[in-house]
Amino acid sequence: MIDTKILKENIEKITSNLKNKNYDLNNSDFLKYDSERKKLILQSEDLKNKKNILSKEIGIIKSKGGSINAQKKEVEDINDKLIKIEDLLLEAEKSFFNFMLDIPNILDDKVPVGKSEDDNKVVSYSNNENLSEKKSKDIVDHSEIGKSLKLFDQEAASKMSGSRFSILYGKFAELHRALGSFMIDTHIKNHGYSEVHVPLIVNHESLIGTGQLPKFKTDLFELKNKENFFLIPTSEVPLTNILSNKILEEEELPIKFASLSTCFRSEAGSYGKDTKGLIRQHQFDKVELVKFTTPSKSCEELENLIKDAESILTLLELPYRKVLLCSGDTGFSSSITYDLEVWLPSQNSYREISSCSNFKDFQSRRLNIKYKDKPSKKKFYVHTLNGSGLAVGRTLAAIIENYQNKDGNIEIPKILRPYMRDAEIIKKVDE
Repeated sequence: MIDTKILKENIEKITSNLKNKNYDLNNSDFLKYDSERKKLILQSEDLKNKKNILSKEIGIIKSKGGSINAQKKEVEDINDKLIKIEDLLLEAEKSFFNFMLDIPNILDDKVPVGKSEDDNKVVSYSNNENLSEKKSKDIVDHSEIGKSLKLFDQEAASKMSGSRFSILYGKFAELHRALGSFMIDTHIKNHGYSEVHVPLIVNHESLIGTGQLPKFKTDLFELKNKENFFLIPTSEVPLTNILSNKILEEEELPIKFASLSTCFRSEAGSYGKDTKGLIRQHQFDKVELVKFTTPSKSCEELENLIKDAESILTLLELPYRKVLLCSGDTGFSSSITYDLEVWLPSQNSYREISSCSNFKDFQSRRLNIKYKDKPSKKKFYVHTLNGSGLAVGRTLAAIIENYQNKDGNIEIPKILRPYMRDAEIIKKVDE
């Protein structure tokens, strides 16, 4: 949530900033809600002051043995007015809060202006080469080679669960498990994250806190037998909510959580896109990295977060590129986002495998997460960051395609072989 004071003081500048994010801020509505709320607050405070003055008068009159009937009647009238004012104020605060919930985060100055993913800025390539300039020949799509190896089945999954679910067998299932273990191990051992096992079901308030609600409800799987509960779209939600309503010591920061979890996304409106294979699934596993830090360190921590995610791709020897998202493609809660896109030879294109974002104090204001500044002893909102380290299914797809041999078998990346009982090749089941 945006700081209302900053918004009011810089409303024209912020309006222009959010317009680049394809959001039209209604200035008049903001000022109306803010004005109405403040008017009621002043009325309430004025009545409370009058009541306090009358209470003192009553005390003095009683001490002198005089009549307090008139003053008591006035106090009763004030109490009646206060009840009405407080009810109106409650409604005004609710309306103002709901209005503010709908406003996306302010874009960082580094974010390039653009309308869609076509305007994103490529920052670097892992091998200093744009592979899209080369046409990949004789590369079989990961789902097709999976079917030929009898290790991948979407048809059986669709019978029991519907479209965009998959079943992995044998070595594909083992490789999927190995990838998750390798990723979480690397982030814990090499990058200093604390591993957390999180619930897969969260309540309505938790999703409001991280910014998925109210705007993106259609992208979520809601539990119909349990009101206001949802399957997590990413473990970012429970990881960030761990520290809600906490006041941290500056010495504790940065706090770094990592979690390997199953995630669920309905993604309404994306039907017909990537329905084949592992790229866009309703259910998928992902390693999520979440950080809490001071405002002065959040830019540095974002760079470190990106490097942590990149290291997984480097160790797996997968070609990728780093992309700075433009204003129109930057997410609702994010101030700035870098995507890591892995090369998929069958598609002759790079596809997102990690999204690393700095939310600054947008989430912490919603969740009331603060830290105590050591020199001043004052309390400030922390900055939150998160990124995928990585999406397991998409990484599996990239390995299947980038490591496939001419004979149709798949080489296992060297770094993963200890997790695969030293296996080097995934062969057809009848070989």
